[in-house]
Amino acid sequence: MEDLAQRYAAGTLADVVPSALAGLGVAGERNALDLPAADRVCVLLVDGLGWTSLQAHADAAPFLARLSARPLTAGFPSTTATSVASLGTGLTPGEHGVVGYAFEAGRDVLNVLGWRRHTGGKPIDLRERIVPEELQPRPTAFERAAAAGVAVRVVGPRDQRDSGLTRAALRGGEFQGVHALGDLTAAVADALERPRSLCYAYHADLDLLGHVHGPGSTPWLYQLSYVDRLAETIAGSLPSGSALIVTADHGMVTVGERVDYDAEPVLQAGVRTVGGEARARHVYTVEGAAPDVRAAWRETLGEKAWVLGREEAVAAGWFGPRVADAVLPRIGDVVVAARGRTAVVRTAAEPRLSRMTGQHGSVTDEELLVPLAIARA
Repeated sequence: MEDLAQRYAAGTLADVVPSALAGLGVAGERNALDLPAADRVCVLLVDGLGWTSLQAHADAAPFLARLSARPLTAGFPSTTATSVASLGTGLTPGEHGVVGYAFEAGRDVLNVLGWRRHTGGKPIDLRERIVPEELQPRPTAFERAAAAGVAVRVVGPRDQRDSGLTRAALRGGEFQGVHALGDLTAAVADALERPRSLCYAYHADLDLLGHVHGPGSTPWLYQLSYVDRLAETIAGSLPSGSALIVTADHGMVTVGERVDYDAEPVLQAGVRTVGGEARARHVYTVEGAAPDVRAAWRETLGEKAWVLGREEAVAAGWFGPRVADAVLPRIGDVVVAARGRTAVVRTAAEPRLSRMTGQHGSVTDEELLVPLAIARA
């Protein structure tokens, strides 16, 4: 498997907002992506828009396909929680510490999107026990922008206003909740009326249809065409001197074989708890059991997955070039990234997630690569 350190060095989601801020004239920010200077910038994140899927279905998104000059690496795991944190903080996963969809934080396995206990019992809001600003204490890119005098607005679904992930990764901007494509477009246009402004906007529906029907399915393709029209409409409304940057948090694969952890005693031996998702698992072991667990998972999964110990995954650069000491315990004692179309599901503990047609999280190009599309006014 390719060493991911090379991918991070070539450009990732963590470079997008710092590069945009450098173009806005914010001192101390590095323009690693060589983005053009602009007085007003919108960063539109389309959940689930993978680079390889966009290239394969360019006829459904001609505007985005024409603008997409290069791919970026989302980071590992290639999942929304981690990628939104990378984009919002300008840091890699090993630095910001949101190391997956669900990971161990203290005595809980935290589901980051809901900021609640991942499995077991009734859902419990963990924002008081696991304070988002403490789990991710580094200043976000939006906080740095606001401190430099940039007018910052975050546009997303209204129920995300005070979510744990918003507080951890997107704090620093004025939050504007929206309902659908129409008011998202209007909110972006309103935000960019202000000089020296930055607007981050998020759209989720392509990812939803990818999970339900699979990437490349007919419903997914229709939604891709609507996303393309959204981007074209925003670009057409840009004031002079503005830029639209369109990117994504991950791609997706259509799952074939499912390996059910909940029905495989050999995978459960020595395991204390499991986090992550079907294509990227954090496996937390009882004390001293990590080597045996790693060996059992490697033997059972064979060519269906890459199975690394924590130290191996960190050394291979899966979480970026640096992993903070406080972040290390959040990474599984064993880290599993699925290959091909395999998914490691949990039909008892995660019944809804286990049934999804489309999945993501691993290090394949289909999941890891996202587009960088730029439109100038």
